[in-house]
Amino acid sequence: MLIRHLVEDGVLHLALLRDLDVPSRAAAALQIETLLLAHRPRLVRMQLPTADPSPASLSALARARRMCEGLGIPLTVVGPAPVVGPSGAA
Repeated sequence: MLIRHLVEDGVLHLALLRDLDVPSRAAAALQIETLLLAHRPRLVRMQLPTADPSPASLSALARARRMCEGLGIPLTVVGPAPVVGPSGAA
């Protein structure tokens, strides 16, 4: 699995589970396209797995942006979630 997703109040939340390489880029783009067409969200929020994503991850992001633009869906991109320690501190 390359992508985790959740649909909440018309927002499709996508998260790349790992930094992509060239072979996984096409599979991730296909998963994103399938989710967009199945859910037709009003907004997409995409979370990248690292602060310095690979060229393949950026390529998948660019493809997602083009798909969203074609469907008239705004796309928001966020960085990785901070790691929380056992005491709750980042």
